[in-house]
Amino acid sequence: MLEIKDVKETKSGFEGVLSHPSFQDHEQVVFCYDKATGLKAIIAIHDTTLGPALGGTRMWNYATEAEAVNDVLRLSRGMTYKAAISGLKLGGGKAVIIGDSKSQKTPELFRKYGQFVESLGGRYITAEDVGTSTSDMVFVRESTKHVTGLPENLGGGGDPSPVTAFGVFMGMKASALEFWGNDTVKGKRVMVQGAGHVGQNLIRQLSEEGAIVYVSDINQDQVTAMVNQYGAIRVEIGAVYDQEVDIYAPCALGATLNTENIQRLQCSIVAGAANNQLAEESLHGQMLKEKGILWAPDFLINAGGLINVYSELQGYDRDSAMGQARKIYDTTLEILRKAKSENTTTIAAAKTIAEDRIAAVRAVKA
Repeated sequence: MLEIKDVKETKSGFEGVLSHPSFQDHEQVVFCYDKATGLKAIIAIHDTTLGPALGGTRMWNYATEAEAVNDVLRLSRGMTYKAAISGLKLGGGKAVIIGDSKSQKTPELFRKYGQFVESLGGRYITAEDVGTSTSDMVFVRESTKHVTGLPENLGGGGDPSPVTAFGVFMGMKASALEFWGNDTVKGKRVMVQGAGHVGQNLIRQLSEEGAIVYVSDINQDQVTAMVNQYGAIRVEIGAVYDQEVDIYAPCALGATLNTENIQRLQCSIVAGAANNQLAEESLHGQMLKEKGILWAPDFLINAGGLINVYSELQGYDRDSAMGQARKIYDTTLEILRKAKSENTTTIAAAKTIAEDRIAAVRAVKA
């Protein structure tokens, strides 16, 4: 196990974890390596004030190790805010495995990864994420009890994407109420970027309510499935931000809301499942506000997945998880109205609520 203090500057230009702007007061970052299985992983624990850090493990073929470090730091910090604003007794953490999820997965790799998770003594609880699945978590479970996102036959919640999508849908409807005075999306044009499990479930819910759905994804087979099943309108990847729609729903990877893309957006609301949608929180949160676009904080409305795996820790019940996800509607309204009354950005309003809860608990523990 390679600790953070041992990280050196690399040829890729990464200047070190501790000095990186995404580090943001992380409590612990652990680098995991195993030659026999080919495991290269990073576990980031941002904050455990409210409870153990729970966050999924992403497997992605990063171009550089610096890119992987940046991703895990941003994601783990986002998990802290997600847990805090959702009222969960959890801290924020995340992990990434560097590799191709389509060709480099093995049971041995996940068992070895589970040993690293176990070595943290419960400070970090893992689950599935992009590039990993409930079946992968079964192998992790062979090495550690600190894992959720297990199949239903093992007492887990199974695929969390329906709950994640439902939370996003609730946040979207609350945003519609705030912007248009009516929370229905019937007849609204919605651009869904990303047709993975969450995107597909979101498209289903939008279609059932009568929305006009546009869809784009690097996987054209998934796009075709949405076109055939729900009558969605196919959009080429490069044209996503130029669509004249009512709502843009980013449901793929993060940082799509950068300076260039925000200038191209032709929508009234941004509400989607992707993590870390703002490339730079303050700058791009303000840009959206000045352009008159209402942004529903991602770490709130996509919290359904976290809510789902958290419920496994107490004995899984899908109805209970869905009920908790339904509360995202009210919290979204609270944040949007707080931002409006204080003339601030929605990201600032959301972070204030989350940070106040963490500070209150920290003060009691001091």
